[in-house]
Amino acid sequence: MRREASILHLDLDAFFAAVEQRDKPSLRGRPVVVGGVGGRGVVATASYEARAYGARSAMSTAEARRRCPPGTAFLGGRFAAYRRTSDVVMALLRELSPLVEPVSIDEAYVDLGAGHGLDLSVDGVTRLAHGLKERIAAATGGVTGSVGIGSSKLMAKIASDLDKPDGLVVVPPGGELRVLHPLPVTRLGGVGPATAERLHQVGVKTVADLAAKSLPDLVALAGRAHGTGLYALARAEDDRPVVAEREAKSISQEETFARDLTDLRVLGRYVESMAARVGSRLRASAYSGRTVTLKLRRYDFTTLTRSQTLPHPTDDPRVIASIAARLLAEAGTQGGLRLLGVGVSGLSLYAQGDLFATDEEPVDDAEEAPGAEVEEAPEPLTAESRWWPGQDVRHDEHGAGWVWGRGLGRVTVRFEGPLTPPGPVRTLAADDPALHPAEPPEWRVSAPAPPTP
Repeated sequence: MRREASILHLDLDAFFAAVEQRDKPSLRGRPVVVGGVGGRGVVATASYEARAYGARSAMSTAEARRRCPPGTAFLGGRFAAYRRTSDVVMALLRELSPLVEPVSIDEAYVDLGAGHGLDLSVDGVTRLAHGLKERIAAATGGVTGSVGIGSSKLMAKIASDLDKPDGLVVVPPGGELRVLHPLPVTRLGGVGPATAERLHQVGVKTVADLAAKSLPDLVALAGRAHGTGLYALARAEDDRPVVAEREAKSISQEETFARDLTDLRVLGRYVESMAARVGSRLRASAYSGRTVTLKLRRYDFTTLTRSQTLPHPTDDPRVIASIAARLLAEAGTQGGLRLLGVGVSGLSLYAQGDLFATDEEPVDDAEEAPGAEVEEAPEPLTAESRWWPGQDVRHDEHGAGWVWGRGLGRVTVRFEGPLTPPGPVRTLAADDPALHPAEPPEWRVSAPAPPTP
């Protein structure tokens, strides 16, 4: 632990739902659930209004619908809007310190000790955090975050969760155990349901109970590595540094889908297309790479990566596509995918693997093998399947808005935005040629252009 409370943890409050309420004024103050909207959908985030009815993250959307009242907005999510807002927040954090460690799109640690000339007294970091919260709200159109500050990552994260939403807790140096020990043991990172059950069986329910256990007892209960870690955390011993984000040297392509996809045939075509573009960019830059990575974002906004490292670098799109397709098949498409990416890293300026490659096109077994069955193309999408709840749209006559619902060949749109009052609702034909998908709206008023001299 440090001598000063110099590690800050920021957790944006109900982030996805907060961005939706900011951009959709008719939803402000109302329950909003963001996540998979299909039959097997899962809640990614519920607004605090929806949480009052029992909706929560990781719950099935079907269960959330049963709990929430009529008029609750169930939205498919708009990752581009969330990323844009997150980038604004992360930039504000980097104004405080060069050491910012994003944990996810809505969460980060900041090493205030690496900042220039900051007052690291308890009063000083408290004033700093109040100012940060005000700047975040102003820069994001009202999105709030809970801030915790402590002498370690452990205490900063614990603190940020003590007063949500829009809270601020500073744990002064020397006060760590007073804050930590009364808490349920499940508040410690690494204590999941299975570990918690084993701890409960031996009478450990609070962190203080855990601290009363000897190291040999915890090693016997949870294994050497995990038991040693729990022993240290129960005593607020945490020396993990804040590690600044580092961009990997790689070339990649991503596709975000208008609707969640599960069909491996359709996804396989996306993989082949992205692999071709990655290979083209590798060859244009005279690079090849050893590691092929597949990125998947599921219906509940969880993001996974799977990778394979080759013995020699390659820039061959056929090799890249083959590996990525296998990684996709192994990862599965349960519940649907909303984003897919293919990348190559571990780059070098030569392609040793290409010495053994040929320029011949691979034989398509489905076409050449006698008696082989040729897969049929998937059914074409209906006009209304282009639209999904929450999607940003623009109409040539009515202007900007978002999709409230769809069905029976029609789509219902509410025409409003973050800088307008609640707007009117129109029901349109799903194939209306005047209706188009749109980029997320701006939540800030553009500064006027300087006068022309």
